[in-house]
Amino acid sequence: MTTKKTVPSDIDIAQAASMMTITDIAAGVGLTDEDIEMYGQYKAKIKFDTIDRLKTAKDGKLILVTSINPTPAGEGKSTVTVGLADALKASGKNSMVALREPSLGPVMGVKGGATGGGYAQVLPMEDINLHFTGDIHAITTANNALSAFIDNHIHQGNKLEIDPRRILWKRVMDMNDRALRQIVVGLGGPARGIPREDGFDITVASEIMAVLCLSSSLKDMKARLSNIVIAYTYEKEPVTVADLDVQGALALLLKDALKPNIVQTLEHTPALIHGGPFANIAHGCNSVLATKTALKLADYVVTESGFGADLGAEKFLNIKTRTTGKHPDAVVIVATIRALKMHGGKPKNELTDEDAKALKLGLANLQKHLETIHQFGLPAVVAINKFHTDTDAEIKILEEFCQNQDVPFSLTEVWEKGGEGGRDLAARVIEAIEGPADFSYLYPLDLPVKEKINSIVQKVYGGSEAVFSKKAEAQIKQYEEYGWDSLPVCMAKTQYSLSDDPSLYGRPEGFKVSIREVVPKLGAGFLVALTGDVMTMPGLPKNPAAQKMDVTDDGKGVGLF
Repeated sequence: MTTKKTVPSDIDIAQAASMMTITDIAAGVGLTDEDIEMYGQYKAKIKFDTIDRLKTAKDGKLILVTSINPTPAGEGKSTVTVGLADALKASGKNSMVALREPSLGPVMGVKGGATGGGYAQVLPMEDINLHFTGDIHAITTANNALSAFIDNHIHQGNKLEIDPRRILWKRVMDMNDRALRQIVVGLGGPARGIPREDGFDITVASEIMAVLCLSSSLKDMKARLSNIVIAYTYEKEPVTVADLDVQGALALLLKDALKPNIVQTLEHTPALIHGGPFANIAHGCNSVLATKTALKLADYVVTESGFGADLGAEKFLNIKTRTTGKHPDAVVIVATIRALKMHGGKPKNELTDEDAKALKLGLANLQKHLETIHQFGLPAVVAINKFHTDTDAEIKILEEFCQNQDVPFSLTEVWEKGGEGGRDLAARVIEAIEGPADFSYLYPLDLPVKEKINSIVQKVYGGSEAVFSKKAEAQIKQYEEYGWDSLPVCMAKTQYSLSDDPSLYGRPEGFKVSIREVVPKLGAGFLVALTGDVMTMPGLPKNPAAQKMDVTDDGKGVGLF
């Protein structure tokens, strides 16, 4: 066991950092002042004209970072993602990192931000974790404007004959607020609208977030917005945004939010941070525009997908790559010895104790995620985010496991050492990229909806089958009649387990996954299958992180991790 090194808090490290101006960061990847729109000294957006100009440039190599199923012990996937990009830069490579934007719900709740940690962070950390460039606020505004247009249409005579009982579209806010899951709007008499049941989702679950993240241009975004199904008529026919004729207004609200944001890491590696759909209820990847732009600007682009490989990576590979036309050249699976022991049955308060038995049992979770990535035909590298409590004996067990799996393995110390702590990982990833790869999707789009879902349940989760409620059965039949069955499926499932039961750690077997509802997201271009008890509007914990946050008299944030 190594001695613990005292490392300042994330916010202390970030506030003590010396940042380069964003113009200098942009210049490092060949962008001039004319290519970016400034948001102060350290943030900017990349212009559409610049993105268009870069289309003919050669693509760099794409590295996807995913993980085992997350546990309360923590895995540090974002930290490893940022640290790997810095390590590639420290190794003399032209690298960039492409990440999602943090949602205020988790920031103020329990999960925390999404800017990395320790000495592997993106800056300005406070701005990114709070309001950043306003993208998520723009999505919130566009989403709620659409709700206003729907209710106004019904109030003004309801020419489209929208059935108020069958409105799919919900309002959103970027905060965990369980009290808003189910509400009633339009109370107070005829002048205040038509009473109906409604509800709120968190903004990052909005279909508009998915639309923004999967759009390749303003024109494409407007077309996707037009296709959003908002409700059904009394005759049970779908009603879209195009029927309301407000796609232009929504696109106008989103035009600046669609431009990728450029910032920097602690080690001045360029970072594109754009879009933020959750991976347990949406597709969990940063924007197509940010990823494609980064690939034109750098030789190596490191990106991440949300939560474990059963959620974010599966959706990245089955959904996002169909839009980008580019699959990863290698995949990194992040784990910690602590988390693996928890997957092996070790209680959270005993994770610092050496436990070979629990570790070996927990490795089954890692093994399943390796199998999933290999099913896609991609090379994988295991990155162990090292803790000072990891013992030599435990590390040896991991090394032997990876040798038996014929998978490269690297201990990473980017949280403590920054890019220098990830040089070995960078070398192993480059070796993996240069090896063989034969990417293929887990299912063709013409496969029936139920078979697509079962393909994911069996191949990715390791379950026996999906069990469909009567409501889900009827919805799938309806979508087949509408011709929507050729879309990919986005599974909404707990992140904590391979199953739909968050209490089942490790690698459960023989389980069934309950599909309670299937929701059309035609603008995003997928069908969402809601499993188990997964929520599209989370709640805050008993002691939210917000209680530790403050601001000093001179404007410095306090308690932000």
